[in-house]
Amino acid sequence: MFLDNRQVAMDSLLEALADSLDYFQDNVERLRPSIKDALKPYFEQRTADLKTLQSQSKTYLNLLPRDADVERDDYMWLWSRLKSFVGDDSQVLINELLEQERVLMQAISTAFTHDLPEQIDPTLERIWSDCRALIRELYQQQKKERGERPPRQRRAGRRRSQQQ
Repeated sequence: MFLDNRQVAMDSLLEALADSLDYFQDNVERLRPSIKDALKPYFEQRTADLKTLQSQSKTYLNLLPRDADVERDDYMWLWSRLKSFVGDDSQVLINELLEQERVLMQAISTAFTHDLPEQIDPTLERIWSDCRALIRELYQQQKKERGERPPRQRRAGRRRSQQQ
């Protein structure tokens, strides 16, 4: 059976959600405890949202669940481990998690462009909002790991002094 565009968009979103959860679960032990504690609630909510969205997709779109792409998961894990040899493990993982969020945001955006049943909208909006919150948290954790302070408004002053 062929999928229509709505089903394809939802299938891609479900796959991106599952991939992000798999990546986190496969690598959670490599994270520092403070980072793990900060991120865990986001992924617990994502697990619940994935189950809800799978159920809604089956009910409203006649979309049956697919198996995960195991080869892709293995590749991502191996690539992440290799990068950790030349960089800080936590930084590598945070960057990989940020990339997973970018892929997920793209899939959510694509889903929003299709005529999906309105019963699915609250779940999509919650996932979108939680994804944005997780991205903010990942950037915060990244700054903590680097020991950076928040950026200050010095650029405008530098430009003015250079122009004078």
